[in-house]
Amino acid sequence: MKKKILYVDMDNILVDFQSGIELFSKEILDEYNDRYDEIPNIFGKVKPLRNAIKSYEELSKLFDTYILSTSPWENDTELIDKLNWVKKYLGKVACKRLILSHHKNLNCGDYLIDDRDKNGVKEFKGEHLYFGIGKKFPNWNSIIEYLSDKA
Repeated sequence: MKKKILYVDMDNILVDFQSGIELFSKEILDEYNDRYDEIPNIFGKVKPLRNAIKSYEELSKLFDTYILSTSPWENDTELIDKLNWVKKYLGKVACKRLILSHHKNLNCGDYLIDDRDKNGVKEFKGEHLYFGIGKKFPNWNSIIEYLSDKA
């Protein structure tokens, strides 16, 4: 039987973006105010979000799982930093499963875990699992519980 397709965003889903922000000086943060994702090498410094790696690995056994993320045009380092992050933290589980696109709706699949509804998420044909505090899926445990019997 063919596995259902699951896409997982990186920023604030797999990655604790705040963990990278905290490493930069006030001057850098002021310079990139409201656009921290454009800080050079920020993605090379971020840590995994709590339970993200274990959850991704678990879901990869149940679904045909890909990482679907965007990369800011104004940050020349983020493309390679995201690739290196996936290699470092997810290794063979996610090998060659990173897709970078500003048009997530161009990818066909059953589920998309994302903390925003931008970059084509609103138009995604599958089910958007809105992730984050205050959302229907506030953490990885709620995602695992919901998806475990959907595979």
